Amino acid sequence: MALPPRHLELDRTRGLVVHWSDGRLSIYPIAHLRRHSPSAEARELREELERNPLAVLPTSATSDAPLTAVDAELIGTYAVRIRFSDGHDTGIYSWNYLRSIDPAAGGNTDA
Repeated sequence: MALPPRHLELDRTRGLVVHWSDGRLSIYPIAHLRRHSPSAEARELREELERNPLAVLPTSATSDAPLTAVDAELIGTYAVRIRFSDGHDTGIYSWNYLRSIDPAAGGNTDA
């Protein structure tokens, strides 16, 4: 189980900065967080694209508008939910999941 963060900082245009209890610093760009949303909808889309790279993307995934984070909300003591400018807000990022998708650690899991 991942250690909880000491501090979270959300820059709505750039990303989420997580200061972990073990001293590690993780920086998650907004697009990375959205692409790796743990929601069922996003997971299904990733699986479909893995099976068929030519699959038609939903309109929300093809918008020309810049993607931003609208806000973030702590979920108990185990996760954070991020609301995105494209309307997506159903992904709950547990601390374990965030550690597993840390771009600096090569994390780009589609789990």
